[in-house]
Amino acid sequence: MIRFFLCSVIFIAGLNTVQAQKKSELIDQNQELKFKLDSISRIVSTAQHNEKLGLQRADALQTQVTELQDANATLMKNLNSFAALSSQNSENINKTLATLKRKEEQLKGITDGVASNDSTAVMVLTNSKQILGENAKVGVSDGIVIISEKLDFFFTDGVGTTPSNESKIWIENIAKVANANPKSVMTIASLIITGEMDVAIQQATAIASILIKDFGVNGERIISVGQDGGLRESLQIKFQPDYKAFYDMAKGDAKN
Repeated sequence: MIRFFLCSVIFIAGLNTVQAQKKSELIDQNQELKFKLDSISRIVSTAQHNEKLGLQRADALQTQVTELQDANATLMKNLNSFAALSSQNSENINKTLATLKRKEEQLKGITDGVASNDSTAVMVLTNSKQILGENAKVGVSDGIVIISEKLDFFFTDGVGTTPSNESKIWIENIAKVANANPKSVMTIASLIITGEMDVAIQQATAIASILIKDFGVNGERIISVGQDGGLRESLQIKFQPDYKAFYDMAKGDAKN
């Protein structure tokens, strides 16, 4: 009986020892699991925090991207507007340059016309001196070359309408001057003191007729007039530029 009791005590003591050991092991395992759980919790918390920061950064980046897209769209719109404006300005500049070039050409045409008229007057004056001689009565007034001779050199006592034969050589020389300067316009003026303008016109016309019929001067270039000579009678041949043609040219250029 005592032996059984002792065995029971020993068994119970051993059992208590085993239970105490297992309990210690469980406590250790529990502590280890708690430590792991705390570590995992910290990792999860850190991950959640980082995720939150990531989402915030993503939102910030998305906002920046949107702002950049808007700024880029505005820039492209401004660039397109600038390109259109630049193109319009370039077109306007080209139109202005074309207009200036056209005006320059018009001015050049007028300048060349004036220079040509001046050159024509110089040529008429030179030809007159060469053909009629240095003693010929030749003058220049406002670009018009005026060749004059006494009226009675052509018509006896300055009356009548038929030029004398002696004057034919002089008239022929005038024709040479006229044909040498085909761009000039001629005015034949009979200046009388009697006031008979009809006779004066007939005299001028008679000289023009000889120039046309006998010496081949273009009749479209000749104007015959009668004038009051005041106290002096004379026949004047005036060579001047074709102002009408010059005016028509300038007017035509101005319309373009």
